[in-house]
Amino acid sequence: MSGEIRSIHKGHRERVRQRYLEEGLDGFKDHEILELLLFYCIPMRDTNTLAHRVLKEFGTLHDLFEAHPKDIQNRCGVSLNTAVLLSLVAPLSRRYMKVRWGDRPKLNSSSKAGSYAVSLFAGRVYECFFVISLDAHKNVNHASLVHEGTLNEAPVYPRIIVETALRHKADSIILAHNHPGGSLTASAADIEATRKICQAMKTIGIDVVDHIIVAGTRYMSFAEQGLMDTLKL
Repeated sequence: MSGEIRSIHKGHRERVRQRYLEEGLDGFKDHEILELLLFYCIPMRDTNTLAHRVLKEFGTLHDLFEAHPKDIQNRCGVSLNTAVLLSLVAPLSRRYMKVRWGDRPKLNSSSKAGSYAVSLFAGRVYECFFVISLDAHKNVNHASLVHEGTLNEAPVYPRIIVETALRHKADSIILAHNHPGGSLTASAADIEATRKICQAMKTIGIDVVDHIIVAGTRYMSFAEQGLMDTLKL
């Protein structure tokens, strides 16, 4: 009987793999994607039931892939090996996006800056704040994560921004933070923080080119909205 079960599982796995090879992931449901991934850390068991259970525990693939391995292990009763594999997906996607952009992309337009910022926040569930340091030709010297906050708060300290820009020899900088809740509207706090940072950077002769707000795959640019000139006064 156990041999029959293994044969059934083997046949199912081969069908799922073949479907992926022929169609890619676009037609897969979330639990099917998770099941396919689990094949490679759980070799001899049915992963369909486990995929459903893990997805139900975390709600979405997004929240699962951003979770800490220990959290996945404890909440889902899986091995640390399995938990580590699942937790690698989000940081690997960010690394992939970074490699696509190359070492020092030129961000000489708001559209390029917005797309680059979106890649920095891929999969992140907490509000984060980046400082993107640019050279005189608008090439990226470094993208620095200067704060990772709670789900709804990322306090920004102008002193940290100044230190970061100087450390990475910035001629100018772009600010970027995300709104995990999905809104692209700049809050009063966002605008005031940008004003303070602009004033702090003016004292050391470094221009703040833009502030990008990211929500998922969308972005809003302060420069495109005509806000930056007002905030620099």
